[in-house]
This record gives sequence, structure tokens and C-alpha cells, in this order.
Amino acid sequence: MNYQEVEKKARENLKGSCKVCPICNGKACAGQVPGMGGKGTGAAFKINVESLDAYKLNMRVIHNAKNPDTSTVLFGKRMDAPVFAAPVSGTTLNMGGKFSEEEYIQWVIEGCVDAGIYPMVGDTAVDSFLTTNLEQLKKFDGCGIAIIKPWENSNVIKKIKLAEAAGAYAVGMDIDAAGLITLALHGKPVGPKTVEEIRQIAESTQLPFILKGIMTVDEAELALEAGVSAIVVSNHGGRVLDQTPGVADVLPEIAEAVKGKLTILADGGVRNGVDVLKMLALGADGVLIGRPFVTASFGGQTEGVKLYIETIKSELKSAMVLTGCKTIEDISDRIIY
Repeated sequence: MNYQEVEKKARENLKGSCKVCPICNGKACAGQVPGMGGKGTGAAFKINVESLDAYKLNMRVIHNAKNPDTSTVLFGKRMDAPVFAAPVSGTTLNMGGKFSEEEYIQWVIEGCVDAGIYPMVGDTAVDSFLTTNLEQLKKFDGCGIAIIKPWENSNVIKKIKLAEAAGAYAVGMDIDAAGLITLALHGKPVGPKTVEEIRQIAESTQLPFILKGIMTVDEAELALEAGVSAIVVSNHGGRVLDQTPGVADVLPEIAEAVKGKLTILADGGVRNGVDVLKMLALGADGVLIGRPFVTASFGGQTEGVKLYIETIKSELKSAMVLTGCKTIEDISDRIIY
């Protein structure tokens, strides 16, 4: 199996819900929410890819970084690379419905674990999807992270307890889903949170708590005030608010404000190992990748997911050689042109 075969099969299996474009940049699927596109004009999806692409790398080849180590430790877990599968869910809502949520998430979890990274599993308008995701996570000894939608606090905390019971090693909330249209269409109320409400949720668990959906310095500082363990700089893949800046545009100033005070993850437009390197150089401790995992799983099941991850790892290692980075800790903005 090669990745071109995976993409061809995914194009068939996604039944038009995703075009599986040569570059996953949001142009062909603009406005397709529900679906895999970005909201409205699709600009917030497209700018994630374009803003990251705009950064270029300084090539350096006089050094001793001949066999870089791509591994890192995040939330107490060693990973072969600082990459998570993002919490993308909703096979019937967004992915054409050919495969069940159970099939899809099993392939993602198993592929991630086999390839030495970890998945994040998600929550959506269909309550059974989170239950299914957590059941699958439990089969793999809880080797993953559960991200809950910003429901009313008691409901969020109830779902966190389900994640704890499934063995998840960290939990979080994608507060950037506060206006998600797919939830509104199903009559499921979500909304923004105050610092106090976030603190209540974070204090409800002993696990690391991740707040996903931070796009400004002031909100990064508020997240820190609320006592979260980590933030994900993310505009929800451009699926909730049209016309936001790209993640790569806002990441450096957020990192400057809170780097070292909490873990910073970045989610937006990462497609390959060079993109991973760029996000780390811009200030992230790790990255999330979303839509490509849908392609990999729908096109090649577990083996497709593993193939995609191994490709990312290989590309990251090669890029580290050519920028003079021996370890993940060596990556800094000195490699950005």
C-alpha cells in the first residue's frame, strides 16, 4: 500500500463529503459544514494552510545533527513525535456515513498507538459517539486523550468522569466549538465559558486538563489563570467562525506570553513533517492533525493511519537534519527565515 492508493480509496469511501484534494487547503470544500469544509467562505480553514506555508526555513548543513531524535514527552507520555490525531468525530454527520464511528475511531486509535503517537477522541451532537470513542480507547488501555464539547458544566464534568473510567491519560474541552453549527442543528446547547467555569471543570479531575480553541494572547493568559495544564491554539479547523487569522499567524505571540507556563499545542493546517517542524519553531510543544487522519483511515484503515504517521515522522526527521536540530528541544525560531 502506498499513500496514493490510500487517497484514491478514501475519495471513494468518503462519498463526496471530502474531495481528498492533492493539498488539503479548504478551497474545494468551502462552506461545507456539516461536512469537512470551513464555515462560510472557508477563509478561516484556508488561512490556516496559507499562513503556515508562508513561513520558510533556514537550511543548515554544517552541524552534527546526523540522526535527530524526534521523540518527546507530553503529559507524562513519551511519543515518537510531538503529534496527536485531533479529536475529529461524526462519521454520519461529516464523513459520508460509509463507515461507523466505531470502525473509524478504532482505525485511528490503533494506527496511532502502533506508530508511537497518541490519539485524541472527540465528542459531538450524537451522544453515543463519545461513548463509542471511549469504549474503543479503553480497548487500547486508555492510550489517548478525550476532548469534550463546551456543554453546561455538569454535563462536561459527567463526560470527563466517563473518560477517566475509560483510562484516558488527559482530558480537555474544545471551547472553540461554542458556536458549532452541527451542534445547533441537533438542538445541543454549547457556549463560551467564564474563567470560573473553566476552573471548576479543570479542578474536577486529577488528569491534565487541555483547553482547545485559544487564538489570542489575552485568552491564553485567561486559560493560565483558570489553571489549565495546556492550551491548543486552534480556530477549530475554520469550522466555527469565518475570517479568523491562521493559527501560524497568532502562535508566536501566544507562545511569547505563556511558553513554559503551560503546554502549548497547535492545530491548524499541519499536513506533513515540515509543517510540524514549523509549528514547533513558532512556539508549539506539539501539534494536532485533523482532516488527514480521516483520509488515512477511510482510505487504508489502520494501515493507512500508520503509513501516514510514519511518513510524518520521516519528513520531520529529514527536516531536522536539514535545519540542524538534533532533538525536539533544539527546534526554535532560529530555523525560521
